[in-house]
Amino acid sequence: MGTKIRVMIVDDSAVVRQTLKEVLESDPEIEVIAVAADPIFAFKRMETEMPDVIVTDVEMPRMDGLTFLKTLMERSPIPVVVCSSKTEDGSGNAIKALEYGAVEIIQKPKLGTKQFLEESRLRIGDAIKAAYLSRNRLAKLRPKAGPMEVAPKLTADVILPKPGPERVLVETTEKVVVVGASTGGTEALREFLEVFPEDAPGIVIVQHMPEHFTAAFAKRLDSLCRINVKEAEDNDTVIRGRALIAPGNKHTLLKRSGARYYVEVKEGPLVCRHRPSVDVLFRSAARYAGRNAIGVIMTGMGDDGSRGMREMHDAGAYTIAQDEASCVVFGMPNEAIKHGGVDSVISLLGIADEVQRRAR
Repeated sequence: MGTKIRVMIVDDSAVVRQTLKEVLESDPEIEVIAVAADPIFAFKRMETEMPDVIVTDVEMPRMDGLTFLKTLMERSPIPVVVCSSKTEDGSGNAIKALEYGAVEIIQKPKLGTKQFLEESRLRIGDAIKAAYLSRNRLAKLRPKAGPMEVAPKLTADVILPKPGPERVLVETTEKVVVVGASTGGTEALREFLEVFPEDAPGIVIVQHMPEHFTAAFAKRLDSLCRINVKEAEDNDTVIRGRALIAPGNKHTLLKRSGARYYVEVKEGPLVCRHRPSVDVLFRSAARYAGRNAIGVIMTGMGDDGSRGMREMHDAGAYTIAQDEASCVVFGMPNEAIKHGGVDSVISLLGIADEVQRRAR
């Protein structure tokens, strides 16, 4: 049967604590062992019982979440999932929390309600399991129980338009890079993008992250990198020296008009349990860029991106997976490798150099 993942919830809102507890305990693999109104109470409870994963807000009385996180990592590192509001301050602090060691972000439910969309239940449960795997990479979690699957696991076919008649594309040699990441990806992407020079090939990225937080994430990366980094908007051109981050809660596709590559940002259902989905981006790259694409799949739990990377590979693109040793969670790269769509398996530190070499 295996042991349940033991979770502690830290939030100053009683409504949020109760809502998260109900959502998490609807998953048979998760047990909420404690709730705390602030970090001081949390530390006191941890004197007698240690959780496997902590879910915490970043804005709380007596001790803020960032101080709590730093103190926790110094005392006894435990995987932390940040549960934050989508305000500008909340988003910015959540991104800082990832830099301090948090492994995932989930969006806080609206205060005064207990209603969660069923897809949010899946996202929160997956975030807890991904956090757990970041500590215990060899742990073998049981498959999800049937009742947790509230809808069929959709593929990117629900987002991509049906192929039309064969199109005659304007010949181009311009390379475009598409990247997918999840748990551990925020720091991996920072290391990846910081290496690129100002004339780097155009890059489009899907990082699994809630709505509104991707803008703060892009802004943070833009301040650290020589290339321009921004949250993608519909019809943005993919150009040299710029990376586009798919906005949370929307799918992002790579499209082509003549010799111009651009992105389409659109609504749609969860694909591979995610929105944005790496598979949607990769499969669109296979269709519209073909051998001019370079695909990179990074750390993360699950199989999002594996089918799309295989389609890219079959279309002539060059594909790269991050190696196990440098991943926080080896799930997504491993699934892509299993699907036979990966040309090279490379350490995080070497991926950017290989992308630049292939782009030349």
